[in-house]
Amino acid sequence: MTMTTTRSANHSRTLQLVHIAMFSALMAIGANIASFLIIGGVPITLQTFFAILSGILLGSRMGAVSMIVYAFIGLAGVPVFAGFSGGMDTLISPTFGFIISYVFVAYIVGLIVEKWPSKKGFIVAALAGTAINYLFGTNWMYAAYKLWFAAPEGFTYQMAWAWMAVPLPKDLLLAVLAGLFGYRLRPIIQKYL
Repeated sequence: MTMTTTRSANHSRTLQLVHIAMFSALMAIGANIASFLIIGGVPITLQTFFAILSGILLGSRMGAVSMIVYAFIGLAGVPVFAGFSGGMDTLISPTFGFIISYVFVAYIVGLIVEKWPSKKGFIVAALAGTAINYLFGTNWMYAAYKLWFAAPEGFTYQMAWAWMAVPLPKDLLLAVLAGLFGYRLRPIIQKYL
């Protein structure tokens, strides 16, 4: 291996680490950009938007790694989760399922755009990522309230989904925007990965 090839490989790895760190930081910002707005038990955030973008722009593997890094930073106690929370106690919070879902969102979105690299594919991937986030997060929230967290009076499965109806229009719009934005930006980012 020549010195130029080694330097190029090291440069590429460094850029990959920078991109992973950047999306971990964007998740922390997205988690708290509107942390004052909570509907039911669900904070209104931009995390799903950034999880989708990480899968689109970084690809399935690196996008998922960036979300894992974000989750571990929060679990280590840095207040990067919604409402400026963090620490191991968030593992049992009703909304921790959404945090776990971001890993799957980034991975699946990345896989879809890798296999279907068209504008339509990017939008479908972003909408699929939103669906994964809602399915995983809402079911975790329902289970948490029913099994180990104090559920609100009269809490039902339908109530959990009713809470999610409020941010749904925002998340669908942001998913489409993430798909379109990612479609335009991915060719530029891919040159440096």
